[in-house]
Amino acid sequence: MTAVSTRVSVAVLAACAVSVVIAAGPQASAAPVPQPASVTAETKAAAARAAAAPDTLATLSRFFAREGRVAPDAARPRIEGETIPVSYLSPDFVAGKAGAPVARLEFLASKAVSSDGQQAALWTARTEAGWQVVNIATGDDEFRYAQLGAAKLPGGTVFREPQIDAWYVAAEGRVLPLDQDAERAVGAGGTSLAAYRARVTRAYGDKLPGSEYAKQGKAGGYSVTADADEGVPAAAGAVAGGLALATAGALAVRRSRRGRAPA
Repeated sequence: MTAVSTRVSVAVLAACAVSVVIAAGPQASAAPVPQPASVTAETKAAAARAAAAPDTLATLSRFFAREGRVAPDAARPRIEGETIPVSYLSPDFVAGKAGAPVARLEFLASKAVSSDGQQAALWTARTEAGWQVVNIATGDDEFRYAQLGAAKLPGGTVFREPQIDAWYVAAEGRVLPLDQDAERAVGAGGTSLAAYRARVTRAYGDKLPGSEYAKQGKAGGYSVTADADEGVPAAAGAVAGGLALATAGALAVRRSRRGRAPA
């Protein structure tokens, strides 16, 4: 079992579901809202508008000020660069469904930067109310790995295996690692798509949505519990992706338990 790293994130909107919603407790009852199979100029524009909305920027000011590094009124958050698609390991691929791609779109991400240089990713998804920001996560992982993947395998699909926080790029029947977690999983030179499917099927095939594992209230490899030092929900991405959501406008900081293999 690998070491657990942390990435602070904040759930900012309610009543939103992306594929599988992971909440602190039993399976959420809200019906999931399917995400588009592909990204269009229209969806990117809608996501960008949600990321740059005044309410979002106000929430970002509080987010960047949460540790006292900058005052809320001095954070002056701004959105930089283009909104990008973020894909996760597909449950259909894990299940061995014929023709299933290795990854599927989970959300769009916009990069936010504060006046003191802090960075965060705004996760934007289509909800029953339209495109909305559903989570804020520290750092620039989504953008950094997108760039690394494009450089390593132009035209490939960059995706995350959330159960072990591993990032890859896939194309032409190959899966190449983009970080150390991925290297530990498939080796520095990568592996074939068929071999990768065999590995993830062994690891997660009995943990897909609808399985007994999921029905026991587990997701992404371990039970969803309260974080001991924060006292708020801590959740990892499920094999179908998914986001942890809180009440509207909430700023309950949680620690995403990343880099942990399924139990």
